[in-house]
Amino acid sequence: MRILILGGTRFVGRYITEAALTRGHQVTLFNRGQTNSDLFPAAAKVRGDRSSGDYGALQERIAAGARWDAVVDVNGYVPRIVRETAQTLVSAASHYTFISTISVYAQPLARGLDENAPLATLADESVEDITGETYGGLKVLCERAVQALFPARTLIIRPGLIVGPQDPTDRFTYWPARAAKGGDMLAPGGGDDPLQCIDARDLAAFTLLMVEKGAAGVYNATGPATTLTMRTLLETCQRAAANDLRLTWVDEVFLQAHDVQMWTHLPLWLPASSESGALHTASIARALAAGLTFRPLIETVRDTMEWDKTRPADAARNANFGLPPEREAEVLRLWHARP
Repeated sequence: MRILILGGTRFVGRYITEAALTRGHQVTLFNRGQTNSDLFPAAAKVRGDRSSGDYGALQERIAAGARWDAVVDVNGYVPRIVRETAQTLVSAASHYTFISTISVYAQPLARGLDENAPLATLADESVEDITGETYGGLKVLCERAVQALFPARTLIIRPGLIVGPQDPTDRFTYWPARAAKGGDMLAPGGGDDPLQCIDARDLAAFTLLMVEKGAAGVYNATGPATTLTMRTLLETCQRAAANDLRLTWVDEVFLQAHDVQMWTHLPLWLPASSESGALHTASIARALAAGLTFRPLIETVRDTMEWDKTRPADAARNANFGLPPEREAEVLRLWHARP
């Protein structure tokens, strides 16, 4: 197939590009050329910038007769920009895949929500600032922009938390990296809180499978196929670390009382008792039936741990996620000192 990937050199896009080339497809990458530009010499590369409306080089290719069987959009966040991109490609592409997010669903979330659950809305649909409050609603509008221009030819994939090596967010990576250091590690809650995530490589494989089928429609894409809990994740990190790591489970009430925040200070953790806990219970029955598969969790953990070790010690980490070592030690000291 002739596949145009928007982005294609970072995290999910990188794995989709790699998978497509491995399977023998003709790949064109449209991006600014600023991230990992040396990757994928076998792919054709077209430079431009969606954010500034710079489609000149892409339009020249189209005017010269370039056509693609499929477009994969992995970095669309602003409806206006996604609409412009889809409009540019509407006569040159047969199929459009948009990587959305499971965050498109409206609050309050229902446990076991499927693709028919109510979607988030924005009071002002002209807003373009991406925040925790607008992110889901903006992605909904992005989906609709593509569907309007590619009716019956749009594939919407709504991933949950995307994890694995090359993850720039440091959310999942916090746990394997922390486990690798050993010692007494703060583990949140009682261990039974549900968790869903998907390895970026599994998401890429599923995306490419659906692109090859020419599939349309909407699919939640997270995992695994069976119930995962924080205990399973952290005990898997413990096995992968194979050091003196000790898990100390600290209950939710104590953590709240000491201003330790779910999701940010303790990444991935959304207590089942919280309003957001249902986000980790989404139904993926439709994607499983369509062929979504998962590698073993231990493989994701080990690969992430090894990748993290290759990063320079002074490499920037995402300060928005995780407990600094001194803060973790302080909370653990207070926990152990309880009467």
